[in-house]
Amino acid sequence: MPVKSKTIVTFGKLGVVGLLIVLSELINPTLASAQDPEFTQFYANPLYLNPAMAGTHRCPRFVSNYRNQWPAISGTFVTYSASYDQHVDVLSGGLGVLVTQDRAGEGTLNTLNASLIYSYHLAITKSFSLKVGFQGTYHQKSVDWNKLNFGDMIDAKFGFINKTQEVQPSTTVSMVDFSAGILGYSKSFFIGGAVHHILEPNESFYIGGRSPLPMKFTGHAGAVIPLGAPQRGRGKGAPQSSISPNVLFRMQKDFQQLNLGVYVTKGPIVGGLWYRNSDSFILLVGVQQGFFKFGYSYDVTVSKLSNATAGSHEISLALLFDCKPRTKKFRPLSCPSF
Repeated sequence: MPVKSKTIVTFGKLGVVGLLIVLSELINPTLASAQDPEFTQFYANPLYLNPAMAGTHRCPRFVSNYRNQWPAISGTFVTYSASYDQHVDVLSGGLGVLVTQDRAGEGTLNTLNASLIYSYHLAITKSFSLKVGFQGTYHQKSVDWNKLNFGDMIDAKFGFINKTQEVQPSTTVSMVDFSAGILGYSKSFFIGGAVHHILEPNESFYIGGRSPLPMKFTGHAGAVIPLGAPQRGRGKGAPQSSISPNVLFRMQKDFQQLNLGVYVTKGPIVGGLWYRNSDSFILLVGVQQGFFKFGYSYDVTVSKLSNATAGSHEISLALLFDCKPRTKKFRPLSCPSF
């Protein structure tokens, strides 16, 4: 049952920006749409970026990510992600598992995704490889109705003391989702693209409502330029230092994002600087030593929200395990760590 357009909906401590999706669904449940969570450290969350990235490290890889967006605005976005992937010779490609949880409004709106990924590896030439990835996802979104306040709950003298007469819809919706990606790379450069939510699954909490999750298109490319002589102990041909210019473009319905950035590596230390559209600069520092990798990034907001958001914080942690010597046909991806 649609909620009347004159109904007032408030969220207590919840940030208004973080719950625009819920608000649009309550006001107009017949047509609403959502947007995916964002991660700043794209390459530190490779399976989230592009399903074709599964198995590109060849050996087993475990990755976890945490993002807190606009912490100064109470109740906004907190996103968690964890993944595991590796190359499997008998399958001629990589296998991966990805789990992502997004919490908006202190748990008022929750999204949980669990994905299985396969990427096929093909050596085009001795120096260039191609990977094509396929992703199947179980997608679940839920809303905590008890954390929503409506206009008819307000008493002019005592505040929120009345019970709402609004009809509660289903508080959980589940669906199956599919995505695909492609990646071409050599030792010194890479280029890829992905399409997520190919079937645009319906996220509406109302029976008969229509709230499609729009397709997301991603394109990314970059290069790794060695500087100086190879460093001892990091493998044959590994550069002591390198610079890596990168570009990433993302579009999801009316939302468009262009990121331009560069990574600089000196031994185990990585630094990065990105510019995103006209709303923020991204500062990044990371360290990779042996099988352990850690990164921290901060989004410096430069839009009109700059004084209110306190930016965004993101942390990544990865464990890169050893495995049997690689086959001659497989070439691991050389790209930025974060």
